[in-house]
Amino acid sequence: MIGVEEALNILEDNVTPLPGVQMDVDRAVGCVLAEDTYATCDIPPFNQSSMDGYAFAFNSRIKGEAMEVKGEVPAGDSGSIRAETGKAVRIFTGARVPEGTDTVVMQEKTRQQGDLLYIADEGLQPGGNVRQQGEEIRKGELALPAGTLLTPAGIGFLSGVGIREVNVHPRPSIAIIVTGNELQKPGEPLKPGQIYESNSFMLRAALSETGMHDVMVYTVEDNLEKLSATIHECLKVHHVILLTGGVSVGDYDFVVQAATRCGVTRKFHKLRQRPGKPLYFGTKEQQVIFGLPGNPSSVLTCYYEYVWMVLQRLSGTERELTRVRATLGTTVNKKNTLTQFLKGSYAGGQVIPLQGQESFRLRSFATANCLIRLGEEARMYEEGETVDVHLLPVYR
Repeated sequence: MIGVEEALNILEDNVTPLPGVQMDVDRAVGCVLAEDTYATCDIPPFNQSSMDGYAFAFNSRIKGEAMEVKGEVPAGDSGSIRAETGKAVRIFTGARVPEGTDTVVMQEKTRQQGDLLYIADEGLQPGGNVRQQGEEIRKGELALPAGTLLTPAGIGFLSGVGIREVNVHPRPSIAIIVTGNELQKPGEPLKPGQIYESNSFMLRAALSETGMHDVMVYTVEDNLEKLSATIHECLKVHHVILLTGGVSVGDYDFVVQAATRCGVTRKFHKLRQRPGKPLYFGTKEQQVIFGLPGNPSSVLTCYYEYVWMVLQRLSGTERELTRVRATLGTTVNKKNTLTQFLKGSYAGGQVIPLQGQESFRLRSFATANCLIRLGEEARMYEEGETVDVHLLPVYR
């Protein structure tokens, strides 16, 4: 049995980003660039008006005198207009600034009478209201470096510099294997000795919350041969396998044995923590396998404390749950010298443990927005003491 920090170090040492794949840029939001990406053109690709107004050569203007307006350039016009000396051209936002001009005055600071334009903008400077070619970026310059998480703004920026495809670390393909002869699907009548299965629904929701949608669920009886066969098939197609139940030492707990049969190397099994003491982690080449406990609260705690970080690393990021220090709102007495994760409510720098901390209870987890981490050794934490809090990525 090992401690929590040692387990986290083992995960870091054994999980690396998945190799990059080519993906259409409009599908890559939330993914991480696997290589540097360079602009394919200047942005803007020409001197561009940032206003609706009039373009002219600044030094050709005589203050107080009207300028003749000759010609018009709408946005997207592919023609080539050259302004005559001392004359202005009607122009619109986004249009190419005509040759022979270098400045645009916004239409709100002008008055036009027939073909004559009067300018009333005393603060206008040479080059005003003109976006210079390449002002944003030059062709061949680094647009975004490897390791960048692609946000909607990043997608827009890369699209704007002509990028159609990007090389990104893909999100992992995930298998959830649910074990337990006592489990019944929600909505079906319960037979004596049965309970409703919730772990797969909960895990799929948690995965979806972080953009992991390539998820398949498999249900297997508590049978070594059948479980081994299912793990074997999942290893052919999935990057990550999450098993729930069957990870302890009972007569019907076959996860560890089945994983070993399938060539999985055990990295750890059993942690000095509560809930989730029986947690198992193994690898096969770059694939990772977690054996999660069967109790729902233990499953979700282990997901947030261990699985979530591994999924981020596989996807190319180093993100972890947001961690803060908070004042404990009530005294907590621990019954053992294990690291304990308590479901809590955090607000305004204070955290309060919720009622119903047992590993089978999800009702309290349904209203929690954090996990309170209490260290191994201390048996009592006083009200007002500062503790570690891990904020959950929940919609609150």
